[in-house]
Amino acid sequence: MSRGNELLAIGDLAARTGVSVSAIRFYEGKGLVSAFRTSGGQRRFLRSDIRRISFALIAQQMGLTIPQIAAELAKLPEGRAPNATDWKRISNGFRQLIDERIAMLERTRDILDGCIGCGCLSLSKCALYNPDDRAARSGAGPRYVIAPRELA
Repeated sequence: MSRGNELLAIGDLAARTGVSVSAIRFYEGKGLVSAFRTSGGQRRFLRSDIRRISFALIAQQMGLTIPQIAAELAKLPEGRAPNATDWKRISNGFRQLIDERIAMLERTRDILDGCIGCGCLSLSKCALYNPDDRAARSGAGPRYVIAPRELA
């Protein structure tokens, strides 16, 4: 059995990832990891699930939802440790999400001092940046930050 296919008890997986046993059960319930059961009904996880949980923790810190994380992890093989090719494939899709998040943060940073884009914090400037409230045609909220392509 390769090192990535070794089995770990749930407590060992919790210790290696820094998450609680209950969080691992939650992740299992949401399909982020899968347990094998011993004849006594105890959960055993692949050693490679350390990487899956680590990925989930990073993705959550970036604001991804559990369903989004599950969709990304579903692209990895089941029953064996993901290899470099598997992780490269998942990272390509994840990279696009990161790039979109960075772009939104940069837009927010660049307009934060004067306008949140159109919410509207400055009626005197609004006539210049948003004449006739054209941003409202794209929907409610800060349109210049969350959907700038709709306004172009």
